[in-house]
Amino acid sequence: MSLIGKEIVEFKTDAYKNGEFIEVSSEDLKGKWAVICFYPADFSFVCPTELEDLQGQYATLKELGVEVYSCSTDTHFVHKAWHDYSDAISKIEYTMLADPSHHIASGFDVIDEQGLAQRGTFIIDPDGIVQAMEINADGIGRDASELIDKIKAGKYVRSHPGEVCPAKWKEGEDTLKPSLDLVGKI
Repeated sequence: MSLIGKEIVEFKTDAYKNGEFIEVSSEDLKGKWAVICFYPADFSFVCPTELEDLQGQYATLKELGVEVYSCSTDTHFVHKAWHDYSDAISKIEYTMLADPSHHIASGFDVIDEQGLAQRGTFIIDPDGIVQAMEINADGIGRDASELIDKIKAGKYVRSHPGEVCPAKWKEGEDTLKPSLDLVGKI
């Protein structure tokens, strides 16, 4: 069942961010755009490449008013240890959510049979509603740069009711206004 158009699961969890342990709840995501990037496990192989890539897009996402969260079923203590140990992960400035109870991953329907989070990426609007999602197999890493255009499109559609963004849409390009006159003309 798709989570598109549905409100995110309520949660409260421990997290690691910039050398500190903090508490984060689903309420903290509301009022701004957010990205949650689920991944299987700390101290693994594809995961650090993805999270480092996401850090590479973090400044651009922040400029767009987007907050970024990574999430695995590891504890916040393990996130800190990984941050202290890994050259790739030590660069991360965004919040790393801990989900040892599997509540968050289950609520986003990305928990696998081994109790690990799948590679799920979710774009959430300021109302806490899922606007885009992607789930990849374990061996397929994600490209965080793809989030930029998706978020720009989501923000545009939100602020321009009745318009939609076509494939490969870039900010400033033409959009479409679905209507009877447009049927069969694309």
